[in-house]
Amino acid sequence: MDSSEAGIEPLTGGPVTIIGGLPITTLDRKASAQGLVEIALRARGQGQRPFYSTSANGQVIALARHDPAFRALLLEADQIHPDGMPMVRLSSLVARVPLRERVATTDLIHDVARLAERAGISFYFLGGTAEVNAAAVERIRQAYPALAFAGARSGYFAPDEEIAIVDEIARLRPDILWIGFGVPLEQRFVARHIDRLRGVGVIKTSGGLFDFLSGRNSRAPQWMQAAGLEWAYRTMLEPRRLLGRYLRTNLVALWQILRHSK
Repeated sequence: MDSSEAGIEPLTGGPVTIIGGLPITTLDRKASAQGLVEIALRARGQGQRPFYSTSANGQVIALARHDPAFRALLLEADQIHPDGMPMVRLSSLVARVPLRERVATTDLIHDVARLAERAGISFYFLGGTAEVNAAAVERIRQAYPALAFAGARSGYFAPDEEIAIVDEIARLRPDILWIGFGVPLEQRFVARHIDRLRGVGVIKTSGGLFDFLSGRNSRAPQWMQAAGLEWAYRTMLEPRRLLGRYLRTNLVALWQILRHSK
């Protein structure tokens, strides 16, 4: 695959624009998927530090505003995708270079998987309960039968098991490691272990990806996604867990985007 076709330089996260104080990539989903596959292929056999891609939405922007340590973790990433329609819409008003589109991990994984089948790229899924993880692997394999899996494991383990799990993943050398622990646990995990994971091509933090892939959670209707209302749909499904979060974070994120974008 030609990296110029992907619209990025090799081993970079692509051009960025500042949204809510964070450097967000302006690559669209197609270029992002092509870039991650290209980076994973180039990393094979190099034993180098993995390319680290994460995502930001309103919750992440708000948390970064209140927690400098978490913001520092985000800034360690090689790439931050825009995983929220409101930030994409607002970027055309507040940034010199607006975002092209939302790059939700729940969509991006399918773009990557289609390319990975042809390129022989291997995945590893880390996160979710054992049942959710197994169902996510099964469903993605059904959708992409030629997709290779280096391994998979639930995200529930004792602290004293963590190093052994990380070392096992490093031994298996998946091309792309998808980590779904939720914010900020997954960013902290990457910070602790990225240097032990040399030989892994790409690390992509994935939030609740496995819940969606497994069918445990459903996506909002397409019209709600396009209108930037997926958060409202999720709140209707899980009001106790999400209503308070969104009430706390949405206004903070809006303020950050309006005041700290360029």
